[in-house]
Amino acid sequence: MNIIFHSKRIRGSGHVAFCHRKTSFLLMLFVILIPAAMAYVGFIWGQTDATKTPYEVSMTWREELEAQRTQVEAAQRSAQENVNALAMRLGQMQAQMIRLDALGDRLTKMAKLDRGEFDFAQLPGQGGPANEANQASIEIPDFLSSMEKLSHQIEDRSQQLGVLESMLMNRNLQAEVLPAGRPIKRGWTSSFYGMRTDPFTGKLDHHKGVDFAGREGSDIVAVASGVITWASERYGYGNLIEVNHGNGYVTRYAHLKEINVKVGDTVKKGQVVATMGSTGRSTGPHVHFEVWRNGRPVNPERYIKTAYR
Repeated sequence: MNIIFHSKRIRGSGHVAFCHRKTSFLLMLFVILIPAAMAYVGFIWGQTDATKTPYEVSMTWREELEAQRTQVEAAQRSAQENVNALAMRLGQMQAQMIRLDALGDRLTKMAKLDRGEFDFAQLPGQGGPANEANQASIEIPDFLSSMEKLSHQIEDRSQQLGVLESMLMNRNLQAEVLPAGRPIKRGWTSSFYGMRTDPFTGKLDHHKGVDFAGREGSDIVAVASGVITWASERYGYGNLIEVNHGNGYVTRYAHLKEINVKVGDTVKKGQVVATMGSTGRSTGPHVHFEVWRNGRPVNPERYIKTAYR
């Protein structure tokens, strides 16, 4: 076997000739020496580690344990922070649920719903057979997503129920201030609204209210909530009470025997404000009842009948 080589110092080229015996010797040399050298290097390294003192080995283990302890503490802190965040979120949701329970209870009362059917102190009825084959533990990401979705739903329902409460309050307020019903607890209608024969002159005259006759001294009640704007005698009416209900509504109660309120008082619907009498231009115990809307008298019949619909 010939090996040709080139050299920069020696201009030109040269060659080395190997015979078969030389070639075999070199191959065996490489096969034996290289593994032996690697084994020797490994032995030297092993000897180096073996020469470490027990203290040095102990320090190495301590360093590794300290590094692992640091990692564990970091993981614990991260887990505790996540638990604290979840606990805070849970507390917020519990506060929202308390508000919803209180709001639902108020709405049940305002709407006059059956408390047995809408009991916010009890869990709603749920159930069904278990399907163990399809049951699985919820994953953390799914749990967090469901929790956030539930929080949004609670907030949305809270706003909707708040609007509903406002509507019910407005409806109840309107029902309180809108004239409805009769101004007496006992008695009968003795004269209607409109044209009639005047009991004193015998001529046709427009009657601006409805008369309710009854026993003298019987109760006269307010047909709606409002503020007293007149509570004394007035020509033709005798003892008169006038109540302003807002939204342009005013009611009058005339020919009273006794007045139980004064100007500026706030009265509730159904509150006794006077007793029936026959003061002023009257033929006997009765109450003359008028309803005014935007400064003009209107037929009280429609408001009287409203309470019986």
